[in-house]
Amino acid sequence: MSFLPINRDDMDQRGWDMLDFLFITGDAYVDHPSFGAALLTRLLEARGYRVGVIARPDPNDDQAFLVMGRPLYGVFISSGVVDSMVNNYTSAGKTRSEDRYAPGGIGGQRPDRSLIRYCNMARKQLGDLPLIIGGVEASLRRFAHYDVWSDKVRRSILQDTQADLLIYGMGELPIQTIADLLARGADIKKINSIPGTCIFAAADDLPKNCRAFVNELGDYQLEADLEELRKLQKAAETAAKGKKSRIDRGFLRGLFPEDDKFIMLPPYEQCTESKTAYAAAFAKQYQEQDPGAGKTMIQRHGRKFLVQNPPQKPMTPAQFDEVYALDYERKPHPMYDQAGGVPAIEEVRFSVNSHRGCYGGCNFCAITFHQGRIIQRRSDQSVLDEVETITQMPDFKGYIHDIGGPTANFHEPACEKQDKGFVCKHRQCMSPKPCPSLRIGQHSYLELLRKARQMPGVKKVFVRSGVRYDYALMDPDRSFIDELIEYHVSGQLKVAPEHVSKNALEAMGKPPAWIYDEFKELYEQINKEKGLRQYLVPYLISGHPGCTLDDAIELALYIKANRVMPEQVQDFYATPGTVSTTMYHTHIDPFTLKDIHVPDRDEKRLQRALLQFGKPENRAAAIKALRLAGRNDLIGYGEECLLAASSVPRRNSGESRNNHSGKSNRSGAGKTNSSNRPKTGRNSDNRASQSRGTGSGNDRNRTSSRNNQARGNSGPARRNDKPGKGRKG
Repeated sequence: MSFLPINRDDMDQRGWDMLDFLFITGDAYVDHPSFGAALLTRLLEARGYRVGVIARPDPNDDQAFLVMGRPLYGVFISSGVVDSMVNNYTSAGKTRSEDRYAPGGIGGQRPDRSLIRYCNMARKQLGDLPLIIGGVEASLRRFAHYDVWSDKVRRSILQDTQADLLIYGMGELPIQTIADLLARGADIKKINSIPGTCIFAAADDLPKNCRAFVNELGDYQLEADLEELRKLQKAAETAAKGKKSRIDRGFLRGLFPEDDKFIMLPPYEQCTESKTAYAAAFAKQYQEQDPGAGKTMIQRHGRKFLVQNPPQKPMTPAQFDEVYALDYERKPHPMYDQAGGVPAIEEVRFSVNSHRGCYGGCNFCAITFHQGRIIQRRSDQSVLDEVETITQMPDFKGYIHDIGGPTANFHEPACEKQDKGFVCKHRQCMSPKPCPSLRIGQHSYLELLRKARQMPGVKKVFVRSGVRYDYALMDPDRSFIDELIEYHVSGQLKVAPEHVSKNALEAMGKPPAWIYDEFKELYEQINKEKGLRQYLVPYLISGHPGCTLDDAIELALYIKANRVMPEQVQDFYATPGTVSTTMYHTHIDPFTLKDIHVPDRDEKRLQRALLQFGKPENRAAAIKALRLAGRNDLIGYGEECLLAASSVPRRNSGESRNNHSGKSNRSGAGKTNSSNRPKTGRNSDNRASQSRGTGSGNDRNRTSSRNNQARGNSGPARRNDKPGKGRKG
């Protein structure tokens, strides 16, 4: 094995006089299957192509892309594992000092909007070679999209980059097809109907049947306003009454011009002017991310058209296995040794990706728009072969850090429909209640973990991918939870309740807070039974659309009651490709069309302070938040208070209770709303009524990195035992 060429000397050592394809990435070159650039270039190499890699090119070097000469067939460009704007800026708009995908972890060297910058460089330096873009930045910006950094709706990134083709989602299947067609002499302008790709062209350059469809519509715009759409949604909900599942997006039926193959979305120009059009367009885009029955979607930009072909078919286990069996060095290129390597490798050096995709449907997550809802998994043997490879590494100490995916215990397709490559268009698998067709059980994943931990040289196999605790509770067989706790937790288990307020959780697409309480109690019980001292690490989000100051106060009271003081809290980040970002921009839930409260910058700061009210630097902001919310009863010296006010004289406990008794009852400190809580057991008879909501599994594959680990005691929740006695009025 050896790294792919990065310069002429490397090419000479291989006896190459030129490249077939050049791959450009904004990340440092790490030859490991967790990095898309490595995975795709090794796949092309395995098909016999001569591939070179240019990593982190200098944007000011007018010869940067010529170091290995002009490739024969084409250029692939990705800005990296993470959107370049997310990589460069925090949710508060501050410049990041670190970049884990850069040599030495040093930030500030990646250009903003890297994909556009690199494509402009490629056109200037390499001329009219076929230019294909992919990766997260391309994938999530393929349609007209809201961009929080400029606070406006931007056009498709295909128009901004002037690339010939865009690969969205995971690129293994499309990139092979594209490479083979180009090698056979195909015109890049004629490669326009591959699943998992987008093109941008004038009507005359579209495929014949697509051209006829757009010409018939002329300058289409959505005519219905928000009130008309709400009437359509209400009618759909009325028609669905009595059915087992809620119907979302009912207003979309027949809303846009479509035939059996094509759908016309509201144009870019209308999406910039009308938030209703933007929300409706996003809802349709989300709905059609169906590899089995999704249609080709078209969005006019001026006199040209963005055309998204249907998503690629899920990879078979054999195809998936092939990708991970390729010869990877499994480390950063040695050119980074002097800088201290590349920090991102440490997260995955001894980890194995067993599957991809997630049907959890968390609204702040972009996985649906990128990897998709259908679980694609490797064979057990493929995973175990990789574990064996890791055990042979000289610095391996016996600990496999993770075997998992976006959500660890979502290891198989959700249902028989997903087995066949289809998803439901008008409902989520888990939200607001799990689908009756949802397949319950984690046996296949548990069996894989059992096999891995018995392998020679393996002392311990950890699960650090997020675990869907609501799904785990739905399984009448407690074996998974038992063995997870006994064998696969490294002292702390990361889970993602995100919030406790009903308003916030519904807006996030999350399960009710009592489900987290139930899992926490079971987790603590099992640890006690096994004589273990292990803790839950809850992820929390502040400032999410739908979350008010009252909701943040409710979470702060819960944090206080449960003695879980988060050291870090993730501020909501409006990144492209998520339902939550659409809510943030439009103040509308794109699926139900209900109004959504969106905290402004000042309120987000106050909400964050409430979640970390114990920090001295947050004291003033937290007190301001309480006063703005009319919660002076929580400022003082009583047990029910969040913060003491130095300006308030200390009273005796009886006087404090008398002055605050009414409002302290109102606070419902530490009590989750259990008004809809069923009496659950852990047997098959109660399975249908258990945790029927969504939770976040793992944030590794979100567009923004998750570093909001909340450390602390996961002590027992102080909540009501009886339904209907949550927060009192």
